[in-house]
Amino acid sequence: FFFPGFQVAPETKAVMKWLRSIPFVLSASLHGGELVVTYPYDYSRHPMEEKMFSPTPDEKVFKMLAKAYADAHPVISDRSELRCGGNFVKRGGIINGAEWYSFTGGMADFNYLHTNCFEVTVEVGCEKFPLEEELFTIWHENKGALLNYMEMVHRGIKGIVSDKFGNPIKNARISVRGIQHDVTTGN
Repeated sequence: FFFPGFQVAPETKAVMKWLRSIPFVLSASLHGGELVVTYPYDYSRHPMEEKMFSPTPDEKVFKMLAKAYADAHPVISDRSELRCGGNFVKRGGIINGAEWYSFTGGMADFNYLHTNCFEVTVEVGCEKFPLEEELFTIWHENKGALLNYMEMVHRGIKGIVSDKFGNPIKNARISVRGIQHDVTTGN
């Protein structure tokens, strides 16, 4: 996942350990500087190729998750192209991360490849570093979308994998025909 010699910060290592110890299934990373929701892969399948669509085997699920956020956001869902994020209007306010710009070491890719957690990246506002007085507005623009996104945790298959005696099976692999990405059961 990381290049040889790539230094991982201690706090990043701690988050990676935490993600592997608790069976999270959904997360979002919040950034500033644009109004769009991106989804994995963020790193192009061809490192020399910039802005290359790089879908995961769960492309349909990620698009649904990203759309759940974007459609509930009052500005991202605004059809005006004459605003911050307007260049994503024709895409519904979402884009595959690597198609926008490719980078290595992102948490969304890590989560997908090394945990059961599906993560999108939400660019919550036009300012990369918003002023304190802008935070209240940004919070209110994103609150409903965050809640809508969190409700997506109830979509899909869920349950307990158990043996014939009803005991839960730890680390059982779950495969879905046609999707080349397995998940495993938690503790």
